[in-house]
Amino acid sequence: MNNLITDLKSLELETLKNLRQSKSENTLRAYKSDYKDFAAFCVKNGFSSMPTEPKILALYLTHLSTNSKFSTLKRRIASISVVHKLKGHYIDTKHPLIMENLLGIKRLKGSHQKAKKPILINDLKLIVKAINESKEKYIKKLRDKTIFLVGFSGGFRRSELVSIEYENLDFVSEGVKIFIKRSKTDQSGEGMVKAIPYFDNEEFCPVKSLKLWITQSNISTGKIFDISDKSVALIIKKYTNLAGLDSEKYAGHSLRSGFATSTAESGAEERNIMAMTGHKTSQMVRRYIKEANLFKNNALNKIKI
Repeated sequence: MNNLITDLKSLELETLKNLRQSKSENTLRAYKSDYKDFAAFCVKNGFSSMPTEPKILALYLTHLSTNSKFSTLKRRIASISVVHKLKGHYIDTKHPLIMENLLGIKRLKGSHQKAKKPILINDLKLIVKAINESKEKYIKKLRDKTIFLVGFSGGFRRSELVSIEYENLDFVSEGVKIFIKRSKTDQSGEGMVKAIPYFDNEEFCPVKSLKLWITQSNISTGKIFDISDKSVALIIKKYTNLAGLDSEKYAGHSLRSGFATSTAESGAEERNIMAMTGHKTSQMVRRYIKEANLFKNNALNKIKI
């Protein structure tokens, strides 16, 4: 009997481990933070947070709608649902009380998101110039320059960028192949390869900058950039400010959106952009393409005054 109890306990621990591994650390952190806020709301109002019911979740969404983006509301629903599942409970997130409430909030507030600005080609040039002229030590400047060039050229998420390992690099005659083990949209760990070619302009070439960074910092194993994804966001803020840009309008996602917008402006096809960014659906990529074409396909271009 004791052996059976021990075996069941081991299976339970292994199952919990598998559940944690099914999501990225950032995703799990977001789930915990979202659920913690919901639990606090329930405690304050005398509701049950686990398990909860559609009416309580609908009230919570109304409470949030005053000061939160519509996208935040949808994310909170997903987080609360996942935490319930992990605890063995079910909540119907498609219940009319929730869906109709969301629809009313959307009509009242709108669902438009004011996204952070993308780092475009000219912005990137200003940033590289700011890095070169900064008072940081040579090796740190080289690292930060490489982060910008590789991050932009590969359409990387911050989490992907800081997870690049030496063993996953393959320098070839055309450039470098970078194997990404796992990303936000690839939780199963199938992985993908991003191919970055050499640039004609050496000053802005991500491949040559990456090679130089590896050589100068004596990297032969492990992570290429031994920093957190939050550090990437801080580096972006720092150098957009030094480059004379409004740093408040840029964030960690600005390199990735900058790649998508810049390549769309240059006429790259939607499927080729998606092949690099790893987007599973075209919805977000089409937003970048639409943004890139606002002036290019503008009806006012036909007017001559």
